[in-house]
Amino acid sequence: MEATNHFGFIVAAYAAAAVTIGVLIAWVMLDYRAQRRALAELEMQGFTRRSAPARSERVMEQAKEEV
Repeated sequence: MEATNHFGFIVAAYAAAAVTIGVLIAWVMLDYRAQRRALAELEMQGFTRRSAPARSERVMEQAKEEV
């Protein structure tokens, strides 16, 4: 059995894996940005996170500018 017979399949498998990983990374990055935006909007409405310290006015202004 020669490896050259299966070369196309091996390349296609690696390419499919690379594309899948790339899509997953892009999806996570886009979702992260969306969640940060949603969190900033909630904080501007007055909702706070229990784990976060109170935010200063300067930080609140920066959050408004990011949205």
